[in-house]
Amino acid sequence: MVAEKILFLTGSLAEKQLVRVLEGVPAEVFQWRVHNLGIKVAALMTGDMIRRRLTDIGDAQKILVPGRCRGDLAALTRHYGIPVERGPEELMDIPAFFGLEGKKPDLSRYDVKIFSEIVDAPNLMLDEILLRARSFVADGADVIDLGCLPETPFAHLADAVKTLKAEGYQVSVDSMQTEE
Repeated sequence: MVAEKILFLTGSLAEKQLVRVLEGVPAEVFQWRVHNLGIKVAALMTGDMIRRRLTDIGDAQKILVPGRCRGDLAALTRHYGIPVERGPEELMDIPAFFGLEGKKPDLSRYDVKIFSEIVDAPNLMLDEILLRARSFVADGADVIDLGCLPETPFAHLADAVKTLKAEGYQVSVDSMQTEE
């Protein structure tokens, strides 16, 4: 089976990144060609602009425009005689758009901690705070942030911090009041 030939339309700011993403797509999925319409921001292209600036589609069997492109794609399909479709809003989502797994970002150079905030902590009992904290940690949180509410007393703040620390959790307090 011969892979479909797709013409990707873009602007100058996204062109290099689009090419990098497409280079990661296996050749048997589709053949691709990128055409820069001579605009800076791809998302600002319109149907009229495409019709004026894209005069040769070559051997393309489909045209893919950026997800934020405005315009009547049915009219462009009639004009070019091949399907013109809107792609994903973010070009990094192109592999997923075609049913492929995207390249996982390499986060190894970063030392990050994931904070999960219990936004209404002053209104919760200690056992409810602990239950939410366990759920957040199970979902990948590194730090449990106790969210204080403006002008709402948090009488059991110290107890909440002690309880969470006793469970081995890292804790932060999000408050506008320094005494908390």
